[in-house]
Amino acid sequence: MSHDFDVLVIGSGAAGLSLALSLPSNVRVAVVCKGELKEGSTWYAQGGIAAVLDNTDSIESHVEDTLKAGAGLCHRDAVEFTVKNSAEAIRWLIQLGVDFTRDQNAQDYHLTREGGHSHRRIIHSADATGKAVHRSLTDAALAAQNLHLFTHHLAVDLIREASPGWKSYRCTGAYVFDRKKDKTELFKAKVVVLATGGASKVYLYTSNPDGASGDGIAMAWRAGCRVANMEFNQFHPTCLYHPKAKSFLITEALRGEGAHLKLPDGTRFMSNFHELGELAPRDVVARAIDHEMKRLGSDCVYLDISHKPRDFIEQHFPTVMKRCAQFGIDIASEAIPVVPAAHYTCGGVVVNHQGQTDLAGLYAIGETSFTGLHGANRMASNSLLECIVYAHSAAKAIEAQLPTLPESSAGAEWDESRVTNSDEDVVISHNWEELRSFMWDYVGIVRTRKRLERATHRIKLLQKEIQEYYANYKISNDYIELRNLAMVAELIIRSAMKRRESRGLHYSLDYPETSPIARDTVLVPENYAAQDVIISVTE
Repeated sequence: MSHDFDVLVIGSGAAGLSLALSLPSNVRVAVVCKGELKEGSTWYAQGGIAAVLDNTDSIESHVEDTLKAGAGLCHRDAVEFTVKNSAEAIRWLIQLGVDFTRDQNAQDYHLTREGGHSHRRIIHSADATGKAVHRSLTDAALAAQNLHLFTHHLAVDLIREASPGWKSYRCTGAYVFDRKKDKTELFKAKVVVLATGGASKVYLYTSNPDGASGDGIAMAWRAGCRVANMEFNQFHPTCLYHPKAKSFLITEALRGEGAHLKLPDGTRFMSNFHELGELAPRDVVARAIDHEMKRLGSDCVYLDISHKPRDFIEQHFPTVMKRCAQFGIDIASEAIPVVPAAHYTCGGVVVNHQGQTDLAGLYAIGETSFTGLHGANRMASNSLLECIVYAHSAAKAIEAQLPTLPESSAGAEWDESRVTNSDEDVVISHNWEELRSFMWDYVGIVRTRKRLERATHRIKLLQKEIQEYYANYKISNDYIELRNLAMVAELIIRSAMKRRESRGLHYSLDYPETSPIARDTVLVPENYAAQDVIISVTE
């Protein structure tokens, strides 16, 4: 079975839905997502969206804060482009119906401050901003007549074909696995957009939902697109530590509102690591916690906001308070046990300001992409902003391009005539756990050359097994994600091996100093698909 659309959007988070809703109503758009519409990282984002909305703040200040947090690797043009469009992005969300929290006088929106920011510029909806944003986007998407939503569909691979008038190849669709029908279908499109999020599920401990398996990054790489800075994986400093708590992030806004990080004996420690204390950039805080846990042999540290009034905590952090209470923790009277966990993929598919990749007809936006905004360390609450700004920019570029594009010529149906049902699914589950475990142990918060070499050896063996499975058995949801995770793991390891310094989120005991020259790590696939639009990055 095949489907034919003008635009195929793979991913239904803030980036994907914002782009789909920004296209004209006469454009036929398919949006595919792995599960239900809300099952993505956007839904779980707590903190907020950074934007210049206050008269005491400025675009220059937001830009400089971002550049500083990025440890010399942010692309100034990308930072300025994003920040200059921040207020417009927020206005669009408000028009869409997002219910942002207001000040007590209800005249203005309440702005909070998070790590790395010199001003209060984080607009939020209590402590469930992602949920509020995604709910409004979903409601609008369900009401849009030109959007066709395919839930429980997982993209397998992109299709690229030679096309008249183009130098080499262009993307003309994708093969998509229908999880309910257990069948792979052909989706044809003039333009394909990757908005699949990041790859933090490659680590054993993560704040991300299960679907964050780097699908878009892996597919784009296999299709011949460059990726950059994959070694910069942000570990959120504060995820709830509890045997029954799965992937629950404790928002950075708690520290923005005065929460203290403490050792098990109640001693504060962040002043020993950075002048900003608890408001230091995330990489500093994560490494500090990791250091103290290893020094003391402790399972966790503690985040304490109990010195604030109970009504203040209830008003600003109802989601955190409710979730912690489910595990017997009253955050208004006791500290929260926390540990770092993989949170955000700062690298990704190389794109320009319009989200265009190296392959004609293929765009990438949101956490899947590498825009140059985040550098070596993403500043808090810039990610949702990037999603909206680049979604709008890509939508404008696609709208202008669509009238000149031919109908997709992708015509080959998925062929599984030579494969059988697997009787060895244990291989998938075993490899899944092994992959995530050695990535945590060898390619985590603190790295060494020897650990990376071990990871290199392990990933080669795993990929050989995965490829043998692919050649003989019918694919499944777990297999597709494992294949993509292994590909992304290789890219992370290769990138980390190339960076012989410590910078931002990449910290190496063998190379503890920061090089005076800041360079991106750009990986180029053998089947590099450079087209008319060549994306420029610093090699």
